[in-house]
Amino acid sequence: MAPDNWVEWLRLIATPGVGSATARRLLAAFGPPAAVLAQRHGALAEAVGPTVASRLQAEPPEWPALLARTQAWLTQPDHHLIALGDAAYPASLLTTPDPPPLLHVVGDPAALSAPRALAVVGSRNPTPQGADNARAFARALAAEGVCIVSGLAAGIDAAAHEGALAAGGRTVAVVGTGVDRVYPARHRALAHQIAAAGCLVSEHPLGTPPLAPHFPRRNRIIAGLTQGTLVVEASLGSGSLITAELATQMGREVFAIPGSIHAPQSRGCHALIRQGAKLVETAEHIHEELRAVWGLAAGTPAPASGATPSPADDPVLAALGHDPTPFDLLQARCGWDTARLQAHLLTLELDGHVQRLPGGLLQRVVRT
Repeated sequence: MAPDNWVEWLRLIATPGVGSATARRLLAAFGPPAAVLAQRHGALAEAVGPTVASRLQAEPPEWPALLARTQAWLTQPDHHLIALGDAAYPASLLTTPDPPPLLHVVGDPAALSAPRALAVVGSRNPTPQGADNARAFARALAAEGVCIVSGLAAGIDAAAHEGALAAGGRTVAVVGTGVDRVYPARHRALAHQIAAAGCLVSEHPLGTPPLAPHFPRRNRIIAGLTQGTLVVEASLGSGSLITAELATQMGREVFAIPGSIHAPQSRGCHALIRQGAKLVETAEHIHEELRAVWGLAAGTPAPASGATPSPADDPVLAALGHDPTPFDLLQARCGWDTARLQAHLLTLELDGHVQRLPGGLLQRVVRT
């Protein structure tokens, strides 16, 4: 699927210096892309300046290769181009301040217009508990028909997609590269699963590499496709906080999961909560907050996603608590000799109740 004038749309966004804001300015001034490209230099220069005007009139060196690549890409099943104003363009993005002019989609474009959608974002280096939380929340909500939207990044993003897939639900990955590239490369199999259960989407032309400025930019699409954003774990300054800020500016709900006061990955979530984000401990809390937005009746049951606690009678787990803890402190708390404690910790690790963290720290993992 592609609009009849997809070549003109692609030529417009492939012009160096023409981002989404500049493209919309040109469209507002002159009409559809073909009309923009037909303008004389003086008229274009008045709208966007002489440099961009010259670039619009001079075919980029890479244009023939990009055109051929995109033509071949569109012949493959489930490959789509959706332009601003098309019937298939997600209505939720139209209400945002900076909607992308052209979307490249692999999978089902209808997933972009899911009536119930939640962004799940967070650290690329989460704690084991954080990754488990992301999977559990996504799995519970996806099982209730909520589309899980994230960014295919390592860590929380991947865990959220995995949770939605485990529930047999829909999930959307908004990528910061061309949609024909997978970053990180180790997520290639995951990307194929996402395309089969929902879609991959990018505003960038095919072949676009993973450039650092693209990832904060794609966060506005993640926030814009959804009615709320859940931050699972995030350090201060994390890109996930950008997504949360954008969601707030768009009038969407923001949720955050609290964590250990000693974990750097929790500080961003705690900052969001201090700023007014809703503290959530279960998927039911999100379900309740968005019930009206999602058009659910008051009696609609919330998804069951509470974490199943580890064995309450284990003295080592009780001494460990829920904060990352060094071995010597744990030993002081429980009073066991080194050999006995190490053997018991090994058993707890094999059972999935304890995870070793960098720096020799131990953390209890709540089973989900």
